[in-house]
Amino acid sequence: MKLTYVKIILGTLLAITALGILRFNPLKSVSNNALQSDSIHDGPNNKAKRSLTVGYLPVTCHLTCPVTDFASKTTNSNTNFNSQRFSDFPTVVSALLAKSLQASFMNLPLAMKMREDGAPVKVCYLGHRDGSELIIAKNNQAKSLRDLKGMTIAFPSAYSNQRVVFLQLMEDQGMKPEEIEMVIIPPPDMLTSLASGAIDGFFVAEPICAKAEIEGFGRILYMTRDVWPNFISCVLVVHEDLINENPDVVRDLIRGIAQSGKWAETHRAEAAELVAPYYRQDKKLMDFVLTSTPHRVSYVNLTPAVEEIQKIHNMAVKMGVLKKKMNMADLIDNTFVPELINDVPIDIKKTVEK
Repeated sequence: MKLTYVKIILGTLLAITALGILRFNPLKSVSNNALQSDSIHDGPNNKAKRSLTVGYLPVTCHLTCPVTDFASKTTNSNTNFNSQRFSDFPTVVSALLAKSLQASFMNLPLAMKMREDGAPVKVCYLGHRDGSELIIAKNNQAKSLRDLKGMTIAFPSAYSNQRVVFLQLMEDQGMKPEEIEMVIIPPPDMLTSLASGAIDGFFVAEPICAKAEIEGFGRILYMTRDVWPNFISCVLVVHEDLINENPDVVRDLIRGIAQSGKWAETHRAEAAELVAPYYRQDKKLMDFVLTSTPHRVSYVNLTPAVEEIQKIHNMAVKMGVLKKKMNMADLIDNTFVPELINDVPIDIKKTVEK
């Protein structure tokens, strides 16, 4: 299976990527050492005695991370959760392996790959449902993958579920993997690559897809909700050391992420306004993504189901994305998911800009 890696050498993009490799910090006492984070909103939460940095990329699959960051600082939560913005997944993996980051959102097959390689990580919650599209150039007349033969399509990771779905679609349409060039590009770089003609399309999460549409150089060929309803791209991964040493913090985190998802599902316009500065995107773009009808992304039904995750793993092995067959019950830890997910009110008016 042919897979190449593309590096976009643009000064501005390198500056953005550099933000993803700044210092990361594990669990520390708030009183002793403030975390280096990408915190946008700070609130008056004086109850929290501990703090945890959680990694995310600026995609809607990870939206509950900045929402939880905001909520933990504007309510009386036990833990402050500081969201750390990354530009690419390899940096996330490196931080988790070094234990300088102990929890992060990432592509599900990438979490499987980490486990395959022996990394002590667990999937404790899902990030979303749906929320990814296959975008091609606006003037591209393709109507199916067969029409993309010989073209170049970008993915956020070699171990992304977008790539797994894409390979399955190719098989369904009677194509061989080598008939389309597959390249890996950090999500923030995909727009420039498509606009410049360096690639013919990309398969990634929102809001990157919507931005290509709005700016007039990209169009949707496939929406994941149409080819794979309830699609899962990303999950919340937690290092086992944090689970074993600080289970109460993990319990706070999963409850916060779950409540943030429930709030975002029914407060979409407010969620768009809240996360726009975290994502460094225009609120209008985030609003377009979150309030479109039918919804492009959903934040309900996010408890990982072993059977569902196993199906994705088996498909990834079949497609050659992963090499080793594993029991997904060993990867998933649902013990921290609350029985009742309350709809905790989030008042975005409490924002204090740094």
